[in-house]
Amino acid sequence: MGNTTDSSEYLRALMQDYKMKIGPLTEFLPWLGQATESAVSNYSGNGVTDASISFPVYSSELMAFIKACKISGLMDRNYPYVYSRRAIKTHDQERRLIVSATWKEWDVLCGILSKYVLGGQTRSTFWREGITEQIFYLTVSKMREIVDFWDGNTSN
Repeated sequence: MGNTTDSSEYLRALMQDYKMKIGPLTEFLPWLGQATESAVSNYSGNGVTDASISFPVYSSELMAFIKACKISGLMDRNYPYVYSRRAIKTHDQERRLIVSATWKEWDVLCGILSKYVLGGQTRSTFWREGITEQIFYLTVSKMREIVDFWDGNTSN
């Protein structure tokens, strides 16, 4: 019987840790739910496209979200391992994994989020895809759903 109590305490402590880590990210959920590709646009004013290379311009909300993710403790620099272990190749596969994730797949959620946040530092298309494919929104909302479920009910 002590084993059940120990595992229940462990799960409670784990959920408290997760709750602290995702707290700042959940503030962005309303924005992420409504964000469109306009959160990332290419600068192309005053004939710039004729004589030079366009570069991405990001909304301040997106940049604040990226910064919050980086300092959250959820980033996993080894995210390619999550993708190879689960054979994730498409956005549809990512979305299916996100929707079906439980607290046991927290590392998968962190890996998917990390791909788009950390990968976007070197390839700007990742941040755009994270917005347009709703990966940011789905991942953070699933994390919150998991924490909310276990926060009040750790007996399951």
